[in-house]
Amino acid sequence: MTPILVSVLMWALAAVLLILRRGRADRSITYSAVTIAVAMTLNIDAVYIWVDSFLGGTNVATLVADIPLMVGIFFLGRGVAKVTQDKRRVVQIALGRTLLVIALAGVAASFLLIDRGSTTTTFMLDLGAQPAAAAYSIIQFAYDGVIVTAMAATAGRHIRQSRGADRLPAISLLIGSLSGLALSIVIIAMDSAHLAGNLGLMSGLSAAYDPLFLSTFVFLCLGLAGQPALRWARARSRARSTRALVDRVAPIWERASHVRPGLSQYSAGFAAEDAETQLHRQVVEIRDAVIDPRVRFELSDDERAMVDEAEAHLIGRRGVESNGGEVSARSGRPRPAQ
Repeated sequence: MTPILVSVLMWALAAVLLILRRGRADRSITYSAVTIAVAMTLNIDAVYIWVDSFLGGTNVATLVADIPLMVGIFFLGRGVAKVTQDKRRVVQIALGRTLLVIALAGVAASFLLIDRGSTTTTFMLDLGAQPAAAAYSIIQFAYDGVIVTAMAATAGRHIRQSRGADRLPAISLLIGSLSGLALSIVIIAMDSAHLAGNLGLMSGLSAAYDPLFLSTFVFLCLGLAGQPALRWARARSRARSTRALVDRVAPIWERASHVRPGLSQYSAGFAAEDAETQLHRQVVEIRDAVIDPRVRFELSDDERAMVDEAEAHLIGRRGVESNGGEVSARSGRPRPAQ
């Protein structure tokens, strides 16, 4: 049941990322979500049996599922590091291609040495007593542990640098990464216990497997979807605020345009422009009317405050400079108050 739930979560995450992150140059996180979703789908018993029967019925589907999982986690770690701009050397080494290639080579080599028998949906339970099978699993999860450790370090750094709601996705990533690290340790311990013949210890450790597996992917999915969701919500909120400011500033702009017609008076496309551009033009033409010595146009205190608010909104802050300067709507740079 757990692989089915995680598979659904990962495909849902992939869909969310494809929608919310469309147009972004870096798609590492989206690639990771799709790749991990494929790997999780291949781990569903019915799918695994069908795929393995197609591949000869010797559990080759295990390798076919695990390699995409490792590659997906690789892309996930790199994507998180890029989003948080974590360029620390130790993180870059952990998330580098060299380590991935070494891990993949080790996994492939050890897999070829396993006496795999016929198709089984409990691969490590049935074959884990073989040294090659134990090595196969330990190499894989040691690599995963390195990646999630790097992700935990990156998420912790981002939490310290963030404020308010921006911390929530990073907190989810941190919890998911720490759960993934604990999962890797538990699996490596189970493999070692199985290899040593201590089935009691292996059985005891297995109780932690499903909760850790589920919490790892739930919190990682929440963290990965959280950041683009926050951006989307803020963009929607800003769009509503911009539209409201356009409507509030419109009477002032119309009065300014009456005494000093601006470019928008002659632009047939002005009404079709987006709200940000409309507001920018309104503020610029109001400012031009105020400073043009050829016309007489003055703003009341309330109108000036409204134009200042619109100007501050355009450059992404709610208010003017505390030193009494104002921001130029043309350039977005502070200029001394007159």
